[in-house]
Amino acid sequence: MALQALQSSGVTFRKILSHFPEELSLAFVYGSGVYRQAGPSSDQKNAMLDFVFTVDDPVAWHSKNLKKNWRHYSFLKVLGPKMITSIQNNYGAGVYYNSLIMCDGRLIKYGVISTNILIEDLLNWNNLYIAGRLQKPVKIISMNEDVTLRSALDRNLKSAVTTAFLMLPESFSEEDLFIEIAGLSYSGDFRMVVGEDKTKVLNIVKPNIAHFRELYGSILQENPQVVYKSQQGRLEIDKSPEGQFTQLMTLPKSLQQQIHHIMDSPGKNRDVEETLFQVAHDPDCGDVVRLGLSAIVRPSSIRQSTKGIFTAASQEEGTQGDSPGHAWMPILQQRWRKSLCGPREARRGTCFSLSSSWSAGQTTRLPCGFYEIEPILLYVNYMESSFLMSQTK
Repeated sequence: MALQALQSSGVTFRKILSHFPEELSLAFVYGSGVYRQAGPSSDQKNAMLDFVFTVDDPVAWHSKNLKKNWRHYSFLKVLGPKMITSIQNNYGAGVYYNSLIMCDGRLIKYGVISTNILIEDLLNWNNLYIAGRLQKPVKIISMNEDVTLRSALDRNLKSAVTTAFLMLPESFSEEDLFIEIAGLSYSGDFRMVVGEDKTKVLNIVKPNIAHFRELYGSILQENPQVVYKSQQGRLEIDKSPEGQFTQLMTLPKSLQQQIHHIMDSPGKNRDVEETLFQVAHDPDCGDVVRLGLSAIVRPSSIRQSTKGIFTAASQEEGTQGDSPGHAWMPILQQRWRKSLCGPREARRGTCFSLSSSWSAGQTTRLPCGFYEIEPILLYVNYMESSFLMSQTK
């Protein structure tokens, strides 16, 4: 499997992993703390380490992790493992992050995702969030023998190659290909507009060409639609309508559906295959594919980033002041107080008592509005609408 070429037995990563419950189907670490990046993230020694833990039973895993690492969680911990799992699965991109954690002398963040949700994302690109991360070099620390998961990991890499082909010319370099692949999950990502370094994709790819080649080399060698001249670092692909139609028909389901939604004229009611046939003959085929990617990435990135405000805020560790969520919390609390409480309770800042589902019998006084998780969705929709309006100006 191509992904296994990047497995690591790094002692540092395994020591950190030992602080968490063991029931993991996949654990990997990524980012500038693992692979050198150009630009402002080049300080590899002091960079944050980003982990993702894939678990079969999120409720059981969070239950054990709350006992071991209670202080890693934000105020949401008082709602218990079932509610944390519900927030993880049903809001954002299906992943729950604990951020700004000091562990064995390193600053880390870690995301938890259900194995089933990850497999769906790898195969269908429902969110292209963790699936997008796994299209770039990562260091695998632990992986079980789940055949379905391993197959989905391979499928995700092949889909990334096919999608990039559709957006590239007939002849191009390895670097061109890897830049397209690395940029798939940033297409439409609102963070690239409001926060991230605009050269982030280049900074990821340029110092890591060898790692990308190791990840994708065998897939390119085996792909019948490409002539891969590995010695020269050049590739040639079939850009005929027939060739592009073949590629479009193998794209992940969510991307096909988004392309169909963009291109299907009102009243025609064509099926997806007819729409993809039309796109294959369109000289702007690559632009249409890029629009389809943006339609997947944009909403999931907004919702996941907004969810991060709640999962990372109010950390009990000393590093919480660095979290961007903290600047937003007073605004959110004020917004919630106006909409959920009476004027007296809003001025006081607390308006109810919650019997914690985690520690039976304890009553926890929470900031006003925190008992109601639904306002997260309202604020997410507000954020998404504001972003879309800014893009159309």
